[in-house]
Amino acid sequence: MTLLVIDTQKGITDERLYEFEKVTANIKELIELARKSNKEVIYVQHDDGPGSGFTEGDEDYEIYDEFAPKPGEKIFTKNLNSALHPSTGLLEYLKNKGEKEIMVVGLQTNFCIDATIRTGFDNGFEVIVPEYTNSTVDNEYMDKEACYNYYNKFMWPPRFAKCITMDEARAKFNI
Repeated sequence: MTLLVIDTQKGITDERLYEFEKVTANIKELIELARKSNKEVIYVQHDDGPGSGFTEGDEDYEIYDEFAPKPGEKIFTKNLNSALHPSTGLLEYLKNKGEKEIMVVGLQTNFCIDATIRTGFDNGFEVIVPEYTNSTVDNEYMDKEACYNYYNKFMWPPRFAKCITMDEARAKFNI
């Protein structure tokens, strides 16, 4: 199993998110558990391009301090919603290492997390989504709580991903 930490960048990882404290605590714990159990942690950063304020060299582009990668951990960059789009190289990397199962955490539920989960499913991965490890903000069509519940409790299970409790997620690391 590989842990994918998607778009947990400084510009969007803040109190605007649904269940911010719970989500950040859970993601931090899973990163630590993955490292202790020698499971690979891979980071993905979204780049909106020059002048956007959200590109390489911009503070908002950097990974949230509490989740900072360790030296040697892989970071992939994307400019589309799915972290597994062929343009990122991540899909090819995971397939080449024979990965079958990915645990997906990060931001934002209704954009990059949803796209990555569906792409992972379409490419034959068993996709695992622990509770309260993804989040989003309000939008003009749906508030952040409804959005979280729609994807995590209705849309993804059982179609595209296994949505599991944090206790079940902890057990996946066999520590």
